[in-house]
Amino acid sequence: MRREVGNRHPVAASARTRLVRNGDISLAVYEFGPADGIPVVLVHGWPDTHHLWDGVVPLLSDRYRVISYDTRGYGQSSAPTQVSAYELNRLATDFFAVVEAVSPTEPVHVVAHDWGSVQVWEAVCEPGADQYVASFTSISGPNLDHLAIWMRRGVRSGTPRGIRGALSQCLSSAYTTFFMLPVLPGLFFRLVGTEKMWKLFLRVVEGTSPDQISLAPTLKQDMISGLRFYRANIIARMVAPRERRTTVPVQLLVNTRDIAVRPAGYDDTAEWADQVVRHDLLRGHWLPYSDPAAIAGYADAFIQAKSE
Repeated sequence: MRREVGNRHPVAASARTRLVRNGDISLAVYEFGPADGIPVVLVHGWPDTHHLWDGVVPLLSDRYRVISYDTRGYGQSSAPTQVSAYELNRLATDFFAVVEAVSPTEPVHVVAHDWGSVQVWEAVCEPGADQYVASFTSISGPNLDHLAIWMRRGVRSGTPRGIRGALSQCLSSAYTTFFMLPVLPGLFFRLVGTEKMWKLFLRVVEGTSPDQISLAPTLKQDMISGLRFYRANIIARMVAPRERRTTVPVQLLVNTRDIAVRPAGYDDTAEWADQVVRHDLLRGHWLPYSDPAAIAGYADAFIQAKSE
């Protein structure tokens, strides 16, 4: 890679918008805060868009240049129909394209959630990634290779703790089997993929008030398009995980009530990253909605520590 050098808060000042190209993919990018501030890139997951960060942006954009974008398949960005277009290596190139466009001479700090974190994990494990990324705060999105290796070790250990951990993660990930089925999940989300139903789901499962949740008008098509992330990557990574390391400093915000990823799944992260800081939070999966102040606080402290 080349390198030449609480309640939902209102979103800070209107975004500066642009489109970033990565080959035939167009990515909608939104910038907030001072143009000369330290760059911080926010990356969302399923089924969200850059609006996931509406509560976080105003808490960071008073001192940082905050950049969010709709990843491919979501919002105002391109949504190719081929499943192969959503393989992690391709998503990583989108991320690097955004970084090159918004900060061509300075590494960025990254905060990512869910599939946003999964794809940034892919990126930061590439050779030379530390030229692009100064720090990475990961929320509810593991490196799939690392997770698969951890689960295999748990089963092979023969210990009750190891086997229990792997089985617990399998149960938490059971929904992905449905997501990878042909036809049926698409029909399901065409019927129930409404703002009202999604906010009800988050309230029942996580106790999140509807006024804390920011959704794009493209929610239904994003839910359906985003299924390709699961189909393109889950089986491939579980069957043939790779040993992937990073020199980028990593901060883990581990939500102990996460319905999708069990906290123990991050226990081996220090094996794969040179620098790891971990914070366990008594929260559910969608931390950007339920507690944006926690994200802003931990991210700010980590960024400051890595900027000294």
